[in-house]
Amino acid sequence: MLSVVNEDGSTPNGSLIDEIVREGARRMLATALEAEVNTYIAELADQRDDIGRRLVVRNGYHQPRNVTTAAGTVEVKAPRVNDKRIEKTAAA
Repeated sequence: MLSVVNEDGSTPNGSLIDEIVREGARRMLATALEAEVNTYIAELADQRDDIGRRLVVRNGYHQPRNVTTAAGTVEVKAPRVNDKRIEKTAAA
């Protein structure tokens, strides 16, 4: 991502180093969320419906949300999961 840097080293959102730290925080959060969803889906990959389709699948992303970190507020898009499993107690 390119940024406009003023002569004093600042950007519209603070210093350049602050922007780099916020971008790193955003990427780490996004990577952690992706890993969590991938693990969840992999654990349930063997659960299928009557015609062989997986009951738990990826389904795009949620709307972006702002998360406040020590580096400042960053925008993160969390992956969505479509879970079609039905609990036996819920079905009754």
